[in-house]
Amino acid sequence: MKVRIISRSQIERLISIGETIEFVEKAFEAKGLGKVQMPPKSYIFFRKYGGDFRVMPGYLEELKAAGVKVVNVHPKNPEKHNFPSVMATILLLGPENGAPLSVMDGTLITKMRTGAAAAVATKYLARKDSEIIAMIGAGVQARTQLEALNDVINIDEVRVEDIVPSKAKQYAQELGERLGLNIKPVDTTKGAVEGADIVVTVTPRRKPIVMDDWISSGTHINAIGADAPGKEELDPKILKRAKIVVDDWEQASHSGEINVPFSRGMLTRDDIYSDICSIVAQKKEGRISEEEITVFDSTGLAIQDIATAWRVYQKAEKENVGEEVELF
Repeated sequence: MKVRIISRSQIERLISIGETIEFVEKAFEAKGLGKVQMPPKSYIFFRKYGGDFRVMPGYLEELKAAGVKVVNVHPKNPEKHNFPSVMATILLLGPENGAPLSVMDGTLITKMRTGAAAAVATKYLARKDSEIIAMIGAGVQARTQLEALNDVINIDEVRVEDIVPSKAKQYAQELGERLGLNIKPVDTTKGAVEGADIVVTVTPRRKPIVMDDWISSGTHINAIGADAPGKEELDPKILKRAKIVVDDWEQASHSGEINVPFSRGMLTRDDIYSDICSIVAQKKEGRISEEEITVFDSTGLAIQDIATAWRVYQKAEKENVGEEVELF
């Protein structure tokens, strides 16, 4: 019994952001049609060290793809240990016998599938003429967010703001050159958000940083940063005005953008319009007017990881990429 080990550098050569968007959309559709198994992610907290790790199993029946991702979040890693804040490993299993098929880096896949999820949500929820992006946060995830958005809309201008201004400037220069986009670093969150068609929040904040009176009618928001209990980036008043779409109700109510206002009784389940999977599966409509404000609350689903990793594994098998080892 051999297991294929696939590294990050090999994954970079095997899959594109466009393919990732395609497979994440397929995963959302499968969940919307009830053709997946995916328990909510479970958490282990390292409170002494200011971090945690999550365990995320999933099975896509029609794709015959099953596996689990283990991923940590340690925001202080870059400065304390020179490690990434997020590191992940994915194990794929054969559904017919449970045998391990592949172990691969999940860090890059996590970044790509998170950007891809927001791109899929943007496709269904943003105005078709959206062209001005506000990127709040200029970290690693902000890069794949923009790469994925660039695949689904025609971007005219990107405004980027970060609590560390030098990071916003570096982001503007790097992504502007790589993607050929007009990217402007701005000094304030308000300056980035006002007048934007699409707002993307990718920060680890625990208090709102995007205020209600900055958001105009017709705006779409991809709320990405809140991925654990207590995190929030949006003024709850925005959520009261908006059509809220989650990726998964159980995860979002526990650890997504809605988790804090929900725990305080400011929101109820009735305030949630739909999950993105039902919209992709055409069970619910996406955007229905030019004026409505839409919010996608992304917590990250195991099926996104497994679908993307399965595509990587298929290509690695075909092209004989990676190292085969015997574990048993």
